[in-house]
Amino acid sequence: MYKLLCRDGNAKRGEFHTVHGTIQTPVFMNVGTAAAIKGAVSTMDLQQLKTQVELSNTYHLHVRPGDKVVKQLGGLHKFMVWDKPILTDSGGFQVFSLAGLRKIKEEGVYFNSHIDGRKIFMGPEESMQIQSNLASTIAMAFDECPPHPATREYMQNSVDRTTRWLKRCQIEMNRLNSLDDTINKNQMLFGINQGGTFKDIRIEHAKRISDMNLDGYALGGLAVGESHEEMYYIIEETTPYLPLEKPTYLMGVGTPANILESVERGVDFFDCVYPARNGRHGHAYTNHGKMNLMNAKYELDDRPIEEGCQCPACKTYSRAYIRHLLKAKEMLGLRLLVMHNLYFYNTMMEEIREAIEQGRFKEYKKAKLEGFQQGEEK
Repeated sequence: MYKLLCRDGNAKRGEFHTVHGTIQTPVFMNVGTAAAIKGAVSTMDLQQLKTQVELSNTYHLHVRPGDKVVKQLGGLHKFMVWDKPILTDSGGFQVFSLAGLRKIKEEGVYFNSHIDGRKIFMGPEESMQIQSNLASTIAMAFDECPPHPATREYMQNSVDRTTRWLKRCQIEMNRLNSLDDTINKNQMLFGINQGGTFKDIRIEHAKRISDMNLDGYALGGLAVGESHEEMYYIIEETTPYLPLEKPTYLMGVGTPANILESVERGVDFFDCVYPARNGRHGHAYTNHGKMNLMNAKYELDDRPIEEGCQCPACKTYSRAYIRHLLKAKEMLGLRLLVMHNLYFYNTMMEEIREAIEQGRFKEYKKAKLEGFQQGEEK
């Protein structure tokens, strides 16, 4: 159940009530693909990092340890010991990105596991069954993530199929939520808008899926190779045709600047691997831009990554020490950076929510972007 609290221009400030607690939006969901944040960050850590929602991957958990195993162990929340909302993506993106050999048919997709090569079939019903076994708070509909660039004809056919698959997802989820042995009978379904950079296909698809009265709506198939300008244009043109009184989720995006630009265009759910991936490569996000802690200039720098940051890394350790850990290939260095980056993103979302409430989002965004550009004062 989504409640729109206020708007500042097109920026939305909302609350999303779920069986696992209330999500304050705009929100950044922290990505734990295989039921763990990469970089040795636990769910105990996430509680200290202001994480509201954890995101896991249907395809990866289906392949290992197996969704039926997770169900026998009481569902994903119990398995990974997390008491807040979890969103599972449908596996659609992985099927299209990891599976070299695949056949897309009306019933679903045939492909080979990227781990052991065994044949797997996944269609809308299978995706819903796996996600029901995982018992996540929010399940994503199974869609085709079309390649970029794609021809107009390919895109239209793909989007039409995604719509037919969405109807099948909805029917199957309603059935699963009514079964006695289903762990989470209140599982929610988000539909996904596709259409690449074809504005008219996007808008027509948004209208069609909006009529289906789903729990939330996502913009999929962006950040797959098009320019940032193209992405912002498509978001701007499409969001007015998605329900205002429902969550609007931009999948797989992005940098702090991407998030600020997208909030301004009406998006209020985000996820991205950047904070964890960049942390594992020695990069830290700060209010003065991205820092590379491997840089020699930090060798004798006894300051925290960012002055005033309350994350576990900044409250305790220096840049010099973290640089040493990275150079020595100690896992602690990656862990501290991933924790800092997640804390930075989650704190930025708090600031965004406050700025929208106070009607000063434009000013906040301008100041934040200028800070990123400026770099650190010596």
